Amino acid sequence: MFNKASKFFCTLFFAFSVLSAGAATSLIPAEPQIAAKAYLVIDADTGKVIAARNENTRFAPASLTKMMTAYILEYELSKGNVGEEDLVLVSEKAWRTQGSRMFIREGTQVRLGDLMKGIVIQSGNDASVAAAEHIAGSEAAFADLMNQHARLLGMKNTNFLNATGLPGEGHISSAFDLAVLAKAIIQDFPEHYGMYSEKYFTYNKIRQPNRNKLLWRDKTVDGLKTGYTDAAGYCLVASAKRDGMRLISVVLGTKDEEARARESQKLLSYAFRYYRTHKLYENDVVLNTAKVWSGTRDQLRMGVTESLSVTIPRGQADKLQATMDIDRVITAPIAKGQELGKVRVTLEGELVTEVPLVSMDAIPEAGLLKRIWHAILLFFTSLIG
Repeated sequence: MFNKASKFFCTLFFAFSVLSAGAATSLIPAEPQIAAKAYLVIDADTGKVIAARNENTRFAPASLTKMMTAYILEYELSKGNVGEEDLVLVSEKAWRTQGSRMFIREGTQVRLGDLMKGIVIQSGNDASVAAAEHIAGSEAAFADLMNQHARLLGMKNTNFLNATGLPGEGHISSAFDLAVLAKAIIQDFPEHYGMYSEKYFTYNKIRQPNRNKLLWRDKTVDGLKTGYTDAAGYCLVASAKRDGMRLISVVLGTKDEEARARESQKLLSYAFRYYRTHKLYENDVVLNTAKVWSGTRDQLRMGVTESLSVTIPRGQADKLQATMDIDRVITAPIAKGQELGKVRVTLEGELVTEVPLVSMDAIPEAGLLKRIWHAILLFFTSLIG
């Protein structure tokens, strides 16, 4: 009966450089008016949605599709399945692909590393098809791989038919899903992310600029990708980092190139101005200790598996409160990483985030005599309780 334990609560207050107790509540204005069919801005570390409209509505993603094409290349590189120096033979299909191009030639061999830049910087449809064929044998097989990765990332409103983003019935995504993908690109493969901020790439003596105008206008913007088709309109996924806080913005269906840059800048400026991300706990730091019954050790260290951060309105840090909800009776054996409670962070009574509180140690069962003695103590403790 003791494993079905009751809980006890431990409350902590965070020590930040904060406003005085009598300071006025910070005022947050309404979201800016964004001229786009759908938009979203999130904190890349916490996933906090700061502003959004139609973020789960399905739209044609145009060349934003190439973020997944590049993600899979980065994934395959990380696994050692391919290398940047691999020579990719350009097929007739890749060479003939319409739309924006890297200008690779049929029958030639191109470094995979150059194809990656042709995809990300030049938005080359020909480069995307060539890379897809190299990875999966055909573009159709690569599209199936894209959808498998999308499901693993939790992109619930996405379906890919090709590696380029050229129009196709059922080729869809959403602002939220594209933000999830951007977050994965940034966090899963940081060694490749610098490529997204490069302003120019030259191949076959043809120098082409990155279509993301924010790279020229805002030095804190360092990626990611533009897109356009008649069906999708002008789209942009952008990321920027200021004072340790990274944001991801998505705008879909704006009227022209200038509008997608302007509306993205409005989202980023609003979120940076009125919100802050605070790191509360580091991973592998002891947050609490607890009594262990029937174990080879009597004390158990507890913490969180990943660093815990929250994104909240500016000036509200002094109102954050954390509670630790821990199993009252913890009985060995205990596995390292085993969940034994929750850390809940609230702001003025509203739940901000909740994460598992886990064991930082593995504690085996004690010998028979100690287990019997602890069972007796637990019995009388339960009667008293």
